[in-house]
Amino acid sequence: MSLGYAEKLSFIEDVGQVGMTEFFDSAHVLQDKIEQLAKLIEKSRHLVVFTGAGISTSCGIPDFRGPKGIWTLQREGKPLPEASLPFHRAMPSMTHMALVGLEKAGILKFVISQNVDGLHLRSGIPREKLAELHGNSFMETCPSCGAEYYRDFELETIGLKETSRRCSDEKCGAKLRDTVLDWEDALPPKEMNLAEKHCRMGDLVLCLGTSLQITPACNLPLKSLRGGGKIVIVNLQKTPKDKKASLVIHGFVDKVIAGVMELLNMKIPPYIRIDLFQTILSQSLSSDKKFVNWTIRIASVHGLSAPLPFIKSVEVSFSNNQNYKEATLDTQPFLLKRRTVLTETFEIFLNLKFSDGCGCLNTRIEIPFNFQDSIEGFKLDKNATLEKMRDAAIEDSKCGQNAVVERKTVLVPKSEATVHAIVTNVKTFDYQLSNGDMKPIKEGLNGLKTTRKQRSKGRKRKTRL
Repeated sequence: MSLGYAEKLSFIEDVGQVGMTEFFDSAHVLQDKIEQLAKLIEKSRHLVVFTGAGISTSCGIPDFRGPKGIWTLQREGKPLPEASLPFHRAMPSMTHMALVGLEKAGILKFVISQNVDGLHLRSGIPREKLAELHGNSFMETCPSCGAEYYRDFELETIGLKETSRRCSDEKCGAKLRDTVLDWEDALPPKEMNLAEKHCRMGDLVLCLGTSLQITPACNLPLKSLRGGGKIVIVNLQKTPKDKKASLVIHGFVDKVIAGVMELLNMKIPPYIRIDLFQTILSQSLSSDKKFVNWTIRIASVHGLSAPLPFIKSVEVSFSNNQNYKEATLDTQPFLLKRRTVLTETFEIFLNLKFSDGCGCLNTRIEIPFNFQDSIEGFKLDKNATLEKMRDAAIEDSKCGQNAVVERKTVLVPKSEATVHAIVTNVKTFDYQLSNGDMKPIKEGLNGLKTTRKQRSKGRKRKTRL
């Protein structure tokens, strides 16, 4: 989880058991259990996955109760762990993306998460198939109309407090609130009701990386037992619900899920992150009507005052270098004001330098400048445009591709706001299991590679894929 999130929580004396001993199944036992789990998933008709902090530790996000967890170290008076990436740039793990693959194949029906890191949504799990019991550090909601806003920056508050933004619906305009629970906040009924419904329907509830200590959430998987369903727990520590489970696996979640996907002959889809920003070019005539006073602004699509966390700086240059001085914008808001001759036409080049955690260093945007031309607005099919960008990123195995999604224009005073999309991360998963150990082959885009023996073994299993 985010260290910032842990610091924002109210203080309580008892956070439950921490520093629990980790257990590891032997390679032989682990492989046997992975095969059992693969068979259970293969036979399931309503698979529900219940996740905790352990699913995100391989993303560089510390857990809470492990030997090096946040609360464990706090109780021992030791320095807190450092996240390997900025929280807003954390990327989904192999397990997150495997769940996306299972959902797209129609096998996984619902995900219940106790995490606030937003990685399930970012990975591609549909919102309607996800219950985030403790909220989402990147989601704010309108208490009046119920609209949800998923941000690319971590919200400044927790505890269902008002944020600095308002609902964008013109008929509403109410102040938004964060969605992350503090200790005394009740679980959201909408999320809880959906989670309970699917657990009752579930013939298999797979618990991944959770100590199953926090009530009432930890009792949700038990709802499946009443209808004859089964529970499987994958966690390094023992949990209070182990005795209720049909199968308990002590191993790294990524290793277990990688093994399952291999046995099911399924590929783990790549993770492609696309971020949005807007350029706003405003122009007005000088009083003598000989010059154009203009401003270029690089801003968040979430509002002019919202942070733009994935851009570190912007280098501005022009097609006519002799007349216009280059500039470097290294503090937000990224804003440049200039004056040019009325009849001048040129290109504005923006070299965007990305912040830590992005998969590439920079990308370049070109903006035509011609005051005397009228520019029409447009709005492309956003989903189709983003899907085309994802396909290109997968084919090229690199990021930095950009495209225009939308342009809004105003005639008086003349301005154009253009929404750009940029591929900022590409993460692929290519692995092979041998004697229970997960061994990377080489970074590639073909997903899962299996040996001839494993492919033959996989074909003997009847699948629904």
